[in-house]
Amino acid sequence: MTMKTHKDLNVYQNSIDLVTDIYYLRKSFPGEEQYGLTSQIRRSAVSVPSNISEGAARKNKTEFIQFLYIALGSLSELETQLIISKNLGYVKKTDDLIEKITDIRKMIFGLVKSIKSKS
Repeated sequence: MTMKTHKDLNVYQNSIDLVTDIYYLRKSFPGEEQYGLTSQIRRSAVSVPSNISEGAARKNKTEFIQFLYIALGSLSELETQLIISKNLGYVKKTDDLIEKITDIRKMIFGLVKSIKSKS
């Protein structure tokens, strides 16, 4: 079975779920962080499925892989921002989110490997 669109990819679906979790987490931050760290966290999270979908829409596999690597960069940014948020006391627990990030990272690496092996 071949992929119809990016929406068929589990990694895309999981990254959308992560974005939803991040938006709910934002509610625990103090009001003064609305345009600071929370804004950065939301942008990093949204960047992951956005880059997966944009890459999937490109004409060739090389471009898709490049966008997957950009999504990986955004995941790393998000992970760092969550660690900072925890250190500042804005959130108590980030383990579940870090685990989701790790799982999505593994899925992206697997997708890159799969695309490369079909080239």
